[in-house]
Amino acid sequence: MAENKVGTKECTAESLTARESSGAKRIYMPRVDVYETKDSIVLVADMPGVDDKSLDITLEKDTLRIKGTVATDGLKDHRVYRVEYGVGDYERVFRIGEAVDHDHIAASMKDGLLNVMLPKAEAVKAKKIPVTMM
Repeated sequence: MAENKVGTKECTAESLTARESSGAKRIYMPRVDVYETKDSIVLVADMPGVDDKSLDITLEKDTLRIKGTVATDGLKDHRVYRVEYGVGDYERVFRIGEAVDHDHIAASMKDGLLNVMLPKAEAVKAKKIPVTMM
């Protein structure tokens, strides 16, 4: 699985790719937008068909892994004539540096969009420097 560095120029939204392994469900790399606010770095991942119960986000050392499972409970007792929409699970891995406060990462999911808030560590936040007149 490809890794990206969050908060650096190396992190780019890559095109959707899929891989299959020995007849198993497809694994898609979801498209991700990454943007920065004053206090956070935000990841927005497009994961249609994934809900909060089938979503797994883990942080191990400096690796953030996002995995989502899509239920394949399709129509029962039917004959398929054409299938153009690929169904599969999602997985994406990011390298999180020291610029992120690892203890306060938060995530929310709505309408197939995952938002992961990566708060900046105090050491990297911009600080106003007071000027004294002499």
